[in-house]
Amino acid sequence: MTSNTSAEWFARALHVTSGGVNSPARSFRAVGGDPPVVMARGEGPYLIDVAGQRYIDYLAAFGPLVLGHGHPRVVEAIRTQALQGTVIGTPTPSEIELAEELTASITGLDMVRLTSTGTEAVMSAIRLARAYTGRPLVVKFEGTYHGHSDAVLVKAGSGASTVGTADSLGIPTGVTGDVISLPYNDLDRLSEVMRRVGDQVACVLTEPIVGNMGIVPPEPGYLAGVKEITHAHGALLIFDEVITAFRFHYGTAAELLGVIPDLYVLGKIIGGGLPAGAYGGRRAIMEYVAPLGGMFQAGTFAGNPLSSAAGLATLRVLKEESPYARMDRLADRLATGILATADQFRIPVTLNRAGSGFTVFFGPRRVTDYETAQQADATRFARFHRLMLERGVYLAPSRFEAWFVSAQHTDAEIDRTLTAVHDAFSMLQAE
Repeated sequence: MTSNTSAEWFARALHVTSGGVNSPARSFRAVGGDPPVVMARGEGPYLIDVAGQRYIDYLAAFGPLVLGHGHPRVVEAIRTQALQGTVIGTPTPSEIELAEELTASITGLDMVRLTSTGTEAVMSAIRLARAYTGRPLVVKFEGTYHGHSDAVLVKAGSGASTVGTADSLGIPTGVTGDVISLPYNDLDRLSEVMRRVGDQVACVLTEPIVGNMGIVPPEPGYLAGVKEITHAHGALLIFDEVITAFRFHYGTAAELLGVIPDLYVLGKIIGGGLPAGAYGGRRAIMEYVAPLGGMFQAGTFAGNPLSSAAGLATLRVLKEESPYARMDRLADRLATGILATADQFRIPVTLNRAGSGFTVFFGPRRVTDYETAQQADATRFARFHRLMLERGVYLAPSRFEAWFVSAQHTDAEIDRTLTAVHDAFSMLQAE
């Protein structure tokens, strides 16, 4: 069967995959329910769909493609490794070199264990924290995203209860009873809960800069306060840096913000566009991981040589070329232009930015947590998303995701995007 349009391809997908997608994040249900665009390929800062239409790409595959699509050094690293083997089942040089580069580049990362996904890495880091402390409870924060394992799909309970409730079908009540989900950027609430149950908390898990209720930075002093409260009660602090590591500088957000956790979770960029994750931290904690210790975790594709080679090539380019200042400048120019255009057309917009990533919230209120993020206008964002798509600009199909500027974007793409923003805001005002 020959298909030439996204609608035709999606109709085929509906017959063989749930909802026509292999991740709900790819669905367009949050932006009006139209069939999602089916992309044929990526080139530099662009996506090209199955009908040949080009789009400026700010999705960056939800973050990994800091070097854009098809960077020649990454492609060559994958090609070279593929000729030597795609999966070996033994230790390989590329995974050892990647682990060496990570531990050498990240403060507080004494040892690391590679996994295949960020979800696996988070799940394993939680298990490790429980093994190390001998405690059952996990504290996380509303609106942060840590993959799809059971424990991290628990949301806040009702009222003053610290017992969470499932945010997905299929999660046992035994899991929800061991997870506490609290408001982000609220030290008072964390202190209150830790005073009550802190002696049973194994870990406090957070994104240092949140990326999945939109970009939401920590308030001044917040992360330092989280670390102080966590350690005062003998728990471990875990930073999920799947999105943030190597996105804003050559290293982690923790280092930029001056708060070093006990354990890190990594992913996305460290795989260079191939599946990869990792967790690690202080040597004394990591020695609990099998085969040194009794905390079991394994994976056939963990440290996959293709992913390791692609990740290592990406990190080497970032280290040698350091595109961060230019990416930051372009993101600032784009964000400033969006705000100016919104003001011109009297459309209330709030924008949160961290380096080369930012989120546009349709509404006047500053977004500092999940509650304020939810107040952003979903209907207006959905319309804006469609208008930008029609003008050749691809954004993540959710008001809770980020725009990512890559090392392949130039002022020309920013110019075209700002023209599209002007047209889209003009139409939004007219409506």
